[in-house]
Amino acid sequence: MTDQGGASKGILTGIRVLDFGRYIAGPYCAALLGDMGADVIRIEKREGSEDRFVQPIVPGAASGEGGEGAMFLQMNRNKRGLTLDPMTETGRKIVRRLVATADVVVANLPPSTLKAMGLDYESLVEAKPDIILTTVSAFGHGGPYSERTGFDGVAQSMVGAAYLTGHPEEPVKSYAPWVDFGTASLSAFGTMAALMERARSGRGQVVEGSLLSTALAYFNFHLIEQQLRQTNRVAIGNRSPYAGPADIVRTKDGWILVQVIGMPLFKRWAKLMGEDHWLSDPRFKDDLSRGDHGEILSERTARWAAERTSEEALAELEKARIPGGPIYSPQQALDDPHIKAMNFLKPVDFPGLPGPAPIMETPLRLSRSPGTLRERAPVLGEHTEAILGELGYSAAEIAAFRDEGII
Repeated sequence: MTDQGGASKGILTGIRVLDFGRYIAGPYCAALLGDMGADVIRIEKREGSEDRFVQPIVPGAASGEGGEGAMFLQMNRNKRGLTLDPMTETGRKIVRRLVATADVVVANLPPSTLKAMGLDYESLVEAKPDIILTTVSAFGHGGPYSERTGFDGVAQSMVGAAYLTGHPEEPVKSYAPWVDFGTASLSAFGTMAALMERARSGRGQVVEGSLLSTALAYFNFHLIEQQLRQTNRVAIGNRSPYAGPADIVRTKDGWILVQVIGMPLFKRWAKLMGEDHWLSDPRFKDDLSRGDHGEILSERTARWAAERTSEEALAELEKARIPGGPIYSPQQALDDPHIKAMNFLKPVDFPGLPGPAPIMETPLRLSRSPGTLRERAPVLGEHTEAILGELGYSAAEIAAFRDEGII
């Protein structure tokens, strides 16, 4: 890692994180900690965890079900890989020895599974009194849904987000798993806070994140409005109910998003459209009124956009200082000159790939001690022998573990 103003190593250098996560919420939390310099060990099943093979892009994986997937490559950069069966007696002993060397355990598993694996907080503190346990579950611990399983889309659906997305006859969840990524980011934030507190008190604690709590937090102001105003809103496509014009409209050669919020922007939009008289129209007196009559504003914007290419429309919007953006395909996003110039997507090689994978760097930048994308995701069990050797196991013991199906 290069020296950044005197910080030759990451902020979390010297911190060890054990990642028992799956899919996004737990693994991406651990990845963010790894970006900041932590030694992150990803522990997965001998045959590979199921999330290793989501959206496969690498041919010929050992599982026989396809190769490593795009999700795994992103979520597990900057980690070492260990295979282990923690449901066996020997496996649990290895877990205890691992925990004794660790600072943080990340696990997005139900409480009963944590206990069965010896990863509940009470078991962990027996091995390491100041350990921090970062748990991520679907619904949180303590309520009637605590033992239920769930994914991002379930949380989107349960807070009203899917209901208000799309159209009344067809609720739509977001294609992007914002609940998972939000939960991972908040969990990393909570873990960093717990590490700071431990530096003062010498004590560990449990950091608890959940998909449902994240979804409620991100959707909260809509629920506040419903509780206090009983608006009973329904989905209205891409239009905003709170301002206007704020919609996706078609151009001669594609689609663009136009987003007008606040009177200064509305004045600029009205001038651009040649509709200055609408500034004195009571239907458009404030954001809420413009949201209530958004169909009119969207229709006018759509007529304007239909006479222009996307490039022409966006140039005029930018000249008027009105927020707008193109509706990109994934390939167009990869080709965007600003995304390229900012070096947001780092080319990372992985065995079996026809070329480097474009993996998003740490999505915030610190001027003096930034997170870094240093290593690719591990192939299955890539560092098992090295990690067990660090724990004091001999080569013969490691070979016996492998013969017994423990690793």
